[in-house]
This record gives sequence, structure tokens and C-alpha cells, in this order.
Amino acid sequence: MEQIFNKISDRIYLDLKTGEHLTLSLQGENSQFIRINNAKIRQTGLVNNTDVSFDFIYNNRNCQGQITLSGDYETDYQHAVDELNRLRAEIVQLPEDPFVVLPENTGSTRESKKANGLDTDKAVDALLPVMAGVDLVGIWASGRIFSGSSNSAGQKHWFETDTFSLDFSLVNKDHKMVKGTFAGSDWDQSKYEAYIKDAKQKLELMNKKPVKMKPGKYRTWFESKAVADFLSMFSWQGVSEANIRQGSSAFIKMRDEGTKLSTLFSLSEDFRSGLVPRFNERGEIAPEVLSIIKKGNLVNTMISSRTAKEYKVESNNATGEEYLRAPKMDVGSLPAEDVLQKLGTGLFLSNLHYLNWSDNIGGRITGLTRYACFWVENGEIVGPIETMRFDDTIYNLFGGELEAIGDNVKINPEVESYDGRQYGNITCPGMLVKSFELTL
Repeated sequence: MEQIFNKISDRIYLDLKTGEHLTLSLQGENSQFIRINNAKIRQTGLVNNTDVSFDFIYNNRNCQGQITLSGDYETDYQHAVDELNRLRAEIVQLPEDPFVVLPENTGSTRESKKANGLDTDKAVDALLPVMAGVDLVGIWASGRIFSGSSNSAGQKHWFETDTFSLDFSLVNKDHKMVKGTFAGSDWDQSKYEAYIKDAKQKLELMNKKPVKMKPGKYRTWFESKAVADFLSMFSWQGVSEANIRQGSSAFIKMRDEGTKLSTLFSLSEDFRSGLVPRFNERGEIAPEVLSIIKKGNLVNTMISSRTAKEYKVESNNATGEEYLRAPKMDVGSLPAEDVLQKLGTGLFLSNLHYLNWSDNIGGRITGLTRYACFWVENGEIVGPIETMRFDDTIYNLFGGELEAIGDNVKINPEVESYDGRQYGNITCPGMLVKSFELTL
């Protein structure tokens, strides 16, 4: 598909007329999907799909389009020409865009990540045996995902990698659940089986009598996945420079009022894992590492070239939506084996659910405890808690109430596949807070 994309790019740019500019952005996959219910295969299949998006600029006007590639060059090229002509007819009807950014050639790149994944014909035999004896519901997704970018200024990028993920829940007879995601690039059968067995042990704890919590503030340990749930909110009206300028960001207090988070907390955009392409939809290359929050201080935001032009600031080549693509939180010093004793009495939360801003400008997040959330007394797990709603602020959780951070990180992968399998992960440790507010 890379060769077809390059041939279409080279040829269609020759078709451009004076004053026309075009950027092509490709997203594709060659994937295996397996749907599992009650630890049995319910559906399986292979998906091969590639879409190309058009960003067309003419006379200070801008419009977008998209086609799906078939893999036949002549057919796909003709579809590309048809789409370009459609955009030509549309763009003359649009108003001028004062912040349009023309494509540039800042150099080309190519990355191809090879991995020892799980072959499609071996997946079922590798996955199922360790699931025996429990009701496991989940989706297995594996294979190659790839991205390309080119523009009429002559720039080209290509990125491809092999990944897998099993996103699942274990369900007991009372319909209480333990959620997990086993993901990576190189398959390790022993690590996979150990991961499932650990989830089974948590499910046994879910069989204990549930503890009914009262609204109030509790000492709390958040496992890595729960921390990742919070950090994912930073990309939704948080780290975006445009959102801050437009008055809709939870980070406004840090920018305008000088509010700081805990000196224990540092967060960066970090592409060094090689799991996510550094180029965005315009083909712009982001810094390999960009510090966002350093020891509690907001030092950078995500700035797209469009936002940079509008507000006369310097771009750091963020995506147009200005979200974090490869966030990584710094580790602390609390060993995993000491977590329960350090917690003492309080909440042990593995996952969170249905997160939303309850007061966006105030940095206040609401959501539900769910999936393997426990009450702990004197360093011992007593039992699962009944589902509770929480409401607290990032300025408490990552600020004044933050007591300790775990000494190892976990990679929490992006597993959504609505428009195709996605890149992205949140790398972070667990963390201990002195106070976390349950509301009802």
C-alpha cells in the first residue's frame, strides 16, 4: 500500500493547477479481530482497510475529503482524481480562511517496526486455554497498522508497526467485573498467561461481600489504568493551547492564575517508544520529547500550526485537535509490593468509568468507580466496593493531595477501533492520594 500511496501522490500533485495546494494523509490496517464471550470464540475475521484524507487549499480557502483505497493503482488513482475535482467544485463556494496554513517540505521520514506477534492461525489456540473456568468477554485485535503523509511541496512520511491487544472483562455470577488489557508488539505466551491468572485472582476478590461506601473523602490508591483514565481527560479541553485561549480549558488556572500541581508530578509527550508516528495529519514532525508539566508547573501546551498562526505563537507541531498522542508520566519511588501497607485504610481503585468534566474551568472531573475497586483496612483487602460516583479536581489529585507515585510504569494502549485500529498509549505509574471524594 505504501507504493500505491506514493505513486498516487506523485501523479496527482502533477495534476494541480497554479495556486492549488494539497496534503494527503493515509490511515490503514491489516487486522485480525476475534470476539470472545464466556471464554468462547463467537466471531472472527480479517480486516484490510486503507483510507486517504485530502486537505485541499486554494485562494485562501480550505476543504477536506476522503477516499478508500482498493489496492488497485489505476482504480485508486482515478478515485483520487474524482475526489480532487469534487473539492475544486466545492472550494470556490467557501469563504476565505484567515488562518489557513500552506503545506511545507521540512524533510521526509520512513519508519517500519517489525515485531514477533501472534500469527492469525495460532491466535485461538494461544488465547483460549488459560481462560478456562471463567466468563471472559473481550475483543482481540492484532496485525499491522500504518500511516502515510505527503504534500504538494514534496514532503513524504511513512510509519508502520505490528501490535496486538486483548481488551477484556472477567464476570462473576453476580455480574461484577474485572477489566484488563493485555497489549504489546512481541508476543510472550508466559506473560499473557500470568496476566490472565492475575485477573482471575482479582475476580476471586470480587466474590467477597461488597462494601457499601458513604459519600466522603478517602485515602486512595489508583492503579496505572485508573491514572491513565484521568490523564486521558487532559487531552479533552486541557492541554490544547486553542482551548486555553478560547476559555474552555481545565488548565486555565495554571496559565492565568499561576496555580501549580504537586512537585511529584511531571508529564511529557514522549515518542521515544516508537509506537506512535511523530508526524501529524499535515506531515509536521513533533519533538521527540516535549515536557508538558514539570514538577507541577505547566511549561508547554499542545500548539498546532493553525493555532500558532491565529494567536501568533510558536507551533510545536501538535495535531489539529491538539491532543496528547504519546503522554508519559514520570515514575516515583513507591514499590508495588508496599502499596497496600502504605495505603493503610482506604480505597484501591483499578479502573474508573464514564469520566467527564463536571466543572471544566475548575478542573473538576466526575465519573464512576468500577471494575475491581476494593476497600482496604490495615493493608488488607476487605472486599469490593459498590459502584460510587466521584467528583474531584485535578488540582487535588495531581496537586495538594498527591502523596506518592509508584516506581514503575505501565503502558495503557488505545484500543478503540471505530474508524480503524488506533495508535496511542498512556504510559504512567499508579499513585497514592491522601483524599479522594466520593459523592453518591
